[in-house]
Amino acid sequence: MKSILLFLALSTTVLFTSCEGDPGPPGLDGGLVYAQVFEVNATYTYNSAQNTYSSPVYNFPFTVYESDAVLVYRLSGEDTSVSPPADVWTQLPQNKFYNDGTGDFFQYNFNNTFFDLQLTIEGNFDLTNIDSIDITNQIFRVVVVPAEFAATNPSMQQVLEMMQIDGSQIEKIEL
Repeated sequence: MKSILLFLALSTTVLFTSCEGDPGPPGLDGGLVYAQVFEVNATYTYNSAQNTYSSPVYNFPFTVYESDAVLVYRLSGEDTSVSPPADVWTQLPQNKFYNDGTGDFFQYNFNNTFFDLQLTIEGNFDLTNIDSIDITNQIFRVVVVPAEFAATNPSMQQVLEMMQIDGSQIEKIEL
């Protein structure tokens, strides 16, 4: 009786360790789908008819599907309280208020299709008064997350950790 139980235990162990699960769709590593990230350096141009600023149109350097979620983050500063200093990324849309008591603000935002995206600045006042530092050489990271991972609204750091990517691996796109 003990030998039959031992035989069943060993055969069950061999059976379960030799089985493989569904390999997933062709081209994907075991069915895992990762987010894609790229970075752009945007300088805006003013549209007086609409009182908005817009960046050039950036084409996605990879395929974006209808079910994917597009997230955009703006490099908004540096945290020097940690060593080494860390970049601070703020997800769009992002409002920037003036401290002059007027209640004036403008908003960094974006529009996208499944082929490209464009960054915009909109506001509640005459935007020709925006400081040039806010419209030139603005760094943005664009993250395209497959729908199965887009159930939450992750921070830039959470997305990079999930993807096991460090900042040096992010492709920079120049026009």
